[in-house]
Amino acid sequence: MKSVKDICYTLFVLTIKRMEPKIMTKLHSKIISYRDQIEVRNRWLNERLDNLLPDLMRRYDIDCWVVMAREYNEDPVIMSLLPASMLSCRRTTILVFKMINDELKCYNFSRSSIQPFYESAWTNPKGITWPGFEGKVFSTDPESNFEGDETQFQCLSRVLGELNPINIALNYSDDYAFSDGLSHALYKQFKESIPNHLTDRIISAEKLCIAWLETRIESELAAYTGIVEIAHEIIKEAFSSKVIIPGVTTNTDVKYYMMQKVIDLGLQPWFDYETSIIRQGVRGLGQDTVIMPGDILHCDVGLKYLGLCTDTQHNAYVLKLDEEDVPEGIKALQKDLNRLQDITLSMFEENKTGNEILSLSRKKAIEEGLEPCIYTHPIGYHGHGAGPTIGLWDMQEGVDGKGDYSLNNNTLYALELNILSTIPEWDDQEVLLGGETNILFKDGKTYYIGGRQENLYLIK
Repeated sequence: MKSVKDICYTLFVLTIKRMEPKIMTKLHSKIISYRDQIEVRNRWLNERLDNLLPDLMRRYDIDCWVVMAREYNEDPVIMSLLPASMLSCRRTTILVFKMINDELKCYNFSRSSIQPFYESAWTNPKGITWPGFEGKVFSTDPESNFEGDETQFQCLSRVLGELNPINIALNYSDDYAFSDGLSHALYKQFKESIPNHLTDRIISAEKLCIAWLETRIESELAAYTGIVEIAHEIIKEAFSSKVIIPGVTTNTDVKYYMMQKVIDLGLQPWFDYETSIIRQGVRGLGQDTVIMPGDILHCDVGLKYLGLCTDTQHNAYVLKLDEEDVPEGIKALQKDLNRLQDITLSMFEENKTGNEILSLSRKKAIEEGLEPCIYTHPIGYHGHGAGPTIGLWDMQEGVDGKGDYSLNNNTLYALELNILSTIPEWDDQEVLLGGETNILFKDGKTYYIGGRQENLYLIK
């Protein structure tokens, strides 16, 4: 005979299945087909190459940028430079970006064509045995009379010699992983193959890599609100009586409900989700804990759609039999959390470093009687994205290196932080409440993308 818990859990599963078509239809309305996603992302790439990258190369006085990676050992930047249908590099992929007469030229030194985004430059590969293949030599020099076949790096070396760049930026960095994707072997091969007079012109592409990854074009900015709203809708459904049966459902059930929902929608979770329980008189509740009336629920959820990431932390409260609303002490905690968000955003100013924003925000919050912990990070192509780190949970005095990077225009952040306070209704028990919401910094102003949570979700 089944136990009462087993019977309740079966009813819970059947309830979820009955409501599934309605939920899926609502969320699917915002998600376009895979084919259309490819077209949108490629349109964005074309716009970024045409308009954004030339501006960034001028900003950092970079005349030539060379990006290289091997298949399945991709540089963090290179995938953002390839069409969406390319799910990895092909063999060794080499892209060259050169400013010529203040215009950007994009070249591909690889076996696979990447047109129309890149002009194929290695058109005479050595040792090709394809039937009927007639390799024609590519050259940027109208006076060139070079003939014959070349290896990949021989071709790259010859063309760079023709272009004679003022400098050659490569992806290596001491401080930023996003700018440090060039493998040691490829670096050696590149340096040994190019003309001797060009080796002294090699510089780090550190700032260019970060700026390329962190900066969003207008079309991406316009889409971001809708992408974040998908994440919010999934959390709203999960933190409701449609999904949670107090006394039966565990926090792990809710976690995997959200992850499965993301996958069923054809989207991608970019980290292992978290659903935690804060309970009166109890500390350190782990996974597979049954949710009970009076619990505060907290989640951390991030998905990827159209190549862009979200990162969200919301909170919910499970009503007791004699309650119709969240206790005032818990409401006050959420209000303090929102105040800390506003304080932090008020310190966002172009050219301020992440460490400066952290210090000013903490100072203001402490002056107002709050106990803040701020660990805000950029977001974009990557969940923990490129740009200024604004605190880490265990580094509240500043972060060397990444915290010294400055705030730039048209960038997005996961405003992640927490507040520590007491709840009078819980005998003044200390509670740490976290929150995370996506925000945009544009033209000197900050915006909550897709809104923010100001009231806890109620679960009956």
